[in-house]
Amino acid sequence: MPRKVTKALVRDIKPDRIYDSVMVQKVINRVMQDGKKQIAETLVYNGMEKAAKKLKVENPLEVFDQALKNIQPHVETRSRRVGGANYQIPFEVKGQRQNHLTIMWFVAAARARKGIGMGDRIAAELTDAYNGAGSAVKKREDTHKMAEANRAFAHFARF
Repeated sequence: MPRKVTKALVRDIKPDRIYDSVMVQKVINRVMQDGKKQIAETLVYNGMEKAAKKLKVENPLEVFDQALKNIQPHVETRSRRVGGANYQIPFEVKGQRQNHLTIMWFVAAARARKGIGMGDRIAAELTDAYNGAGSAVKKREDTHKMAEANRAFAHFARF
């Protein structure tokens, strides 16, 4: 008997105060620890401004958007058991999941940098991602390589 499928509740996230962007608010929420949103806001805003200053770009939101666009994955692999063997099957990533992975990889890459404050880590990761470098972009490239390597198993996705 098939299981009952329930849809996940999608919360409506309001845009942030300065740039009026939902993506900036999502990054702030992901950076936030122990409910300290004001500190997370300050860190993200300062990081965006430092990155824009370093790249000599007028609008920090342009840097932010381009950096996240460079991190955004288009394909990912999911494990699937077929005939007693596990295969990594490539799937296209769309919508909410694409944004989720982008933000997760960005914040994880910023947290992984050691020796400097979180605002500077965010600025450095934004700068690297804007230029197509950095660990978050590398994570995306690794994911794409994995999907490309397993393209032969794409026909298993049609089951």
